[in-house]
Amino acid sequence: MSQLELWFGEQYGRENGRYLQIKVDNVLEKIRSPFQEICVVQSPAFGKILLNDGIIMLTEADEAGYHEMIAHVPLCVHPAPKEVLVIGGGDGGTVREIIKHSQINKVEVCEIDEKVVEVCQRHFPKLASSFDYQRVHLHFQDGAQFLATKENQYDVIIVDSSDPIGPGSSLFTAQFYQSIFHSLKEDGIAVSQLESIFWHADFIQSTFRFIKKIFPIASYYYTMVPTYPSGMIGFSFCSKKYDPLLDFLPERAKELPDLKYYHTDIHRAAFVLPAFSRDIF
Repeated sequence: MSQLELWFGEQYGRENGRYLQIKVDNVLEKIRSPFQEICVVQSPAFGKILLNDGIIMLTEADEAGYHEMIAHVPLCVHPAPKEVLVIGGGDGGTVREIIKHSQINKVEVCEIDEKVVEVCQRHFPKLASSFDYQRVHLHFQDGAQFLATKENQYDVIIVDSSDPIGPGSSLFTAQFYQSIFHSLKEDGIAVSQLESIFWHADFIQSTFRFIKKIFPIASYYYTMVPTYPSGMIGFSFCSKKYDPLLDFLPERAKELPDLKYYHTDIHRAAFVLPAFSRDIF
């Protein structure tokens, strides 16, 4: 990184010659937490950018495509979500979208790195101010350990994690998904960040092998985020009862305010995958 430009390539992709080049005006903050290096830079093309260990977590320009899709897809399928848990999500963007649903009484956020929240409160107040709402309760703890103490508690669990390396690695195991299952109520839904079908097909396939053994309904859907690897990122939709398309509530989606990406047609289309991905699932 220099003050002129940032060459970005995720750690397990750079060696294959895949990277994104972004011009950077200046570095706004750079600190090291007990878990990772956290950096905020200013870019003329994407606004402020949050990087953890040199990997882009979000940019002001395209974060809505990620945060709206990880939150509203499950919350517009579950008929009566009251208690929601977010694992990760220290930037506040996912919580910002969740609290647009007035029927939700409580949002718990379990973020392993308190410094991520502090940095985002300074540099991304439009996202992190969501933590100030009365319905939101913050916990600073490892997400896998936190879930291990819960049972039959949440209507929806959203795993807004980083890539399956470093502090986020424990959130991509069969044991973790089993904990999610037990922590959900009998009709609960869980959604988890699950990489790109273009770059991480083998990893997604291996993950879905155990997801399908745990949850009776398991699907993959995606969103477009230009600054993420391959320009898209996907999610696992794991449900005990509700189908993401058959039980979709379009009227609820139409009532949501201040959306940049999500709408009723996007919800349905996100589950339509390219032909090559049929072999993955």
